[in-house]
Amino acid sequence: MRMISKQWAALAVAAALSGPVAGCVAAAAAGAAGGVYATTRGAEGLVSGSVDQVAARAQTVMSDMNIAPSGEKTETAGDKHQLKGKNGDLDITIDMQRSDSATTKVEVYARKNLAEWDKGYAKDVLERIVKEE
Repeated sequence: MRMISKQWAALAVAAALSGPVAGCVAAAAAGAAGGVYATTRGAEGLVSGSVDQVAARAQTVMSDMNIAPSGEKTETAGDKHQLKGKNGDLDITIDMQRSDSATTKVEVYARKNLAEWDKGYAKDVLERIVKEE
């Protein structure tokens, strides 16, 4: 009887560990493929391409989504790039920073007012940038 209990205990531990481990592996795979994650103010993710390539794709997405450009700046010898725009009552900011030679970290914020953010819209913008590849 004790042998069966030990086997069940080992099986229960293995099952409990497989969930979080599988989730971490899936999250890592999604991140490498350009996964989009919600943040407290918007969305972020790693996007394939240099900062310049991703900025060009972001400008295309802004045009496609009727986001009127309102500002742009580049810093750190091109390793950081920011685009700003407006769509209705939303102020959209797209921050891009070189992650490595093949990927760029992108953060998108869509602000309605000082305390309210449209995370769904920000996520939609970022997903379109990822798909523009």
